[in-house]
Order: sequence, then structure tokens, then C-alpha cells
Amino acid sequence: MIRPMKSGIERAVQSVDTTGWPTIALDFGCDALEILAPPATEILTMRDVAPLDDPGRAFAAALAAPIGGPGLAEMIRGKGKRPSEITVAVSVSDITRPVPYKGEAGLLAPLLRVIADAGIPCGNVTIVVGTGMHRPSTAAEKLQMFGEDIVRTCRIVDHDCEDQASLVHIGATRSGTEVRVNAAFNGADVRVVTGLVESHFMAGISGGRKGVCPALVDKRTLEKFHSPAFLESPFADNLILEGNPCHLEALEVARTVGVDFLVNVTLDKDMRLTGVFAGELEAAHLAAFGFIKGYVAIPLERELDIVLTHGGYCGRNHYQSVKAACSAIPAVRRGGTIILVADNLDPEPVGSPEYRILLGRMKELGGPEGYLAMLRDPAWTFTKDQWEPEMWGRVLRKVGEQGLIYCGPQIAAEDEALLPGRSGRAFLAGRAEDLSGRDAARAMVQNALLAAVASSRVEGHEPSVAVLREGPYGIPVRTER
Repeated sequence: MIRPMKSGIERAVQSVDTTGWPTIALDFGCDALEILAPPATEILTMRDVAPLDDPGRAFAAALAAPIGGPGLAEMIRGKGKRPSEITVAVSVSDITRPVPYKGEAGLLAPLLRVIADAGIPCGNVTIVVGTGMHRPSTAAEKLQMFGEDIVRTCRIVDHDCEDQASLVHIGATRSGTEVRVNAAFNGADVRVVTGLVESHFMAGISGGRKGVCPALVDKRTLEKFHSPAFLESPFADNLILEGNPCHLEALEVARTVGVDFLVNVTLDKDMRLTGVFAGELEAAHLAAFGFIKGYVAIPLERELDIVLTHGGYCGRNHYQSVKAACSAIPAVRRGGTIILVADNLDPEPVGSPEYRILLGRMKELGGPEGYLAMLRDPAWTFTKDQWEPEMWGRVLRKVGEQGLIYCGPQIAAEDEALLPGRSGRAFLAGRAEDLSGRDAARAMVQNALLAAVASSRVEGHEPSVAVLREGPYGIPVRTER
């Protein structure tokens, strides 16, 4: 059965004359959608940064000139053991982060070469996938992330935040969290953290200390890190470190564990390498932060009526796409409209079973305030993934249920009632399954934009429209006037 577009939406879409409207490009996974947009549409974009022309050389150079501390080889020599007795653990990200690990132009090959040149046998090195609360990596994902050579020759283990046998207690943080951390990482003589530094809607930025917490800690520590006590802080937001409780907790945990060496990268919107930062945990991470903040922050003089954005790489599922929605919050006026398109190519395009249930609970409880009250109830038992509906609540508080339109063609029709806001399917004349993913996404976005423009005109004004060109990676920052 082909479901018709609701008559009110269809009339609104048909009422807008697009003659003279230019075409804009909106990213959709590895593709782009061509969307007709009003002539005055603003393109909000990050400052251009040239990608590094020789990534392999850049990794080697960064490892040879560490920031804020000794090099890795010197660190190994200072352990007071014969190299053949030294164990090394390397924390890496899972598939949800586009860290360039694979091949000679990737992060791991030059790092492992330094370790091998120091005399440490391959069998003494463990690569720990820092899953946090995410599912374990599949064999196919490990091949995709690290390449066949590393998968064949290195010991690779996935962190499990609920496996008590694989965790060790390291003490309590100042906020009272009793922390347990991955024993394979904590017990190594040399502990190396790797990852990507980009804006993060809870911790300010990713990378650095996040390669330990939340990546390698136990469920109870993760519960504290993702609790309303932390996430409802106004400082738990993109590009904020000072006063950010998530950042401070993660940093304290990482300091307690003791990280010997850090290798972090920065990327542009096309996932090309823009910087490599190696050295002491905090100094190298702050250097990376200063670098990315200079090009991802987008000065913004005013809030707009309609903002179009996309999920980027992290839009693999609805769960991760909230990062893009939160990045758009500063750009949209209260009661305005955010239109978000995402290529939800994950096997679970919505997210985990727990996440799906929690989205339903937020609907049942009438929205973000009822949901937050449930989380704060002393009788509530912390549940995996509860924080992402809470973050969707930030978006709903700004634009309301009618102001958030989520265009994800892989989301099944029977799941659309779960989603916060409105589903892009409501803006299709037929079934998404009858179109290619790209064509369905384009139709959803185009019709949602036309309907939003028509709605503003009914209210008596021509809407201001903007496109966040880089989606979740560019962060609008209001300028003082």
C-alpha cells in the first residue's frame, strides 16, 4: 500500500514557487543531495584547512617530535626492563569514529614500528578497542578499521564494560565515582591512547582522555559520565572544556590510570587528515583542541528560522545522529525548524534495543521534561543508552516536536513513531522503499524545506534559511554584537 502525503503537507509543498531558486548540495553519506533552496539561503561553513599531503610522513614526524614530553622510544627505555619483558597496550576507537588507522598512511603502522624498533615483540602488544558501552566490533569491522596485516599479526580485544573479570579497580574520583578500568590496558607497562579530536556535544571535544574514559571504563563509571548530573550542565557542550563535568571526570580517570603517550588526529569534513598530535596526554590533546577550534567554530550573528544539516560519518544510525542535531541548536531560533538528513547505513539504523525502548518512553512521558524527571527519579535504574534521548531533548526544547524533521530513508515505517520530532517519511508521496536511499532522502529534505517555507509565509514572514555545510563537524558560535 502506497501511503499518500498528508493533504496539508502536500498543499504546503505545492504552494511554494521555486522558480529562480538555486541548487545547494547537502551531504548524504558518501554522496550529496541536490536541493533547491531560497536565493537568500546562507551557507554556514567551517574555515578551509588544507589536508596533509603525505599522511605517512606526518605520523612519523609527529612521533619523532612529541608535544609536552618524551618520545615513545625514550618512554620505553625508561621503564627499567628489558624490551622483551615490556608489555604495551594501545587504546583505539571503534567503527563509530573515522580514525585513519589502516595502512602505511594510517596511524597504527608507524606507531607499531616505533614499538618494534624499541625491541618489544609483537606478542607483547595488545590493541584494545575502546567500545565504552557500544557493542563489540565485528571481524569485518576490525578488517575495515585496521587492515589485514594488523588483524593477522596483532592481539586485538574489545573492551567490555560489564565483564568484571576483565576490569580492575583503580580508586575513586573527586565526584565519588568508584572507577574500574580495562585490566589489559591498565596492567600494561606502556599505555598508549589514540583517537580523533573533533567537537563533542557532551565532553567539549573528543580524543585525549576519552580514549580511557569513557572508552575503557566500567558500566558504573559510564553511568556517572552520562548522568543528568553531568549532561544537564550548561558547560557540557561543544567546544567547552572549562567547567565541563564530563571533561573533568574523564581527565581525572585518565590521570589516575596513567597514560604514557598519546597520538591523536584531526580531520576535515571529507575525513582527510589535517593534523597529527603526539606526546604527553594533556599537552598534545590541548594542542589539537586549539587547532580544530580555529577552523570548526563558525561565527554566527543571528539565529535563523530554518536550518538544514546532515549526519556526516556519525549519522550511521539515529542514535549517533543526535550529534548533528545538537550542533545545529545555536543556529536556529526558538520554535524554528531543523531538517536533518542522515545515511543510517548501520545494521541497526535506529540503534540498540535499549535505545529504541527509551525513545518510546520519552514519547509516552510527553517529551524531554517527563523523560528527564524519570532519569532523576531515585527509583530509576540507569539503562544503557539513556543519555541519547536526553540529548535529543536539548533539540526539542529549542524547536519543539514540530520543529525537528528527521530524514533517514533506512528507518522502517513501523519505527517512525519512535523518533523525536517528525519523520521525513511524512513528506513523501509514496514509500521510501520504492526509491533509492538517495532519492528518498532528497525528496524528504526538499519537501520538508518547502513545507517549512510555506508555514513561515502563512505566519506572515519570509523565513531565513541556512545550511550547515559540514553537518555535525561545524559548530555555530554566536558572536557578540
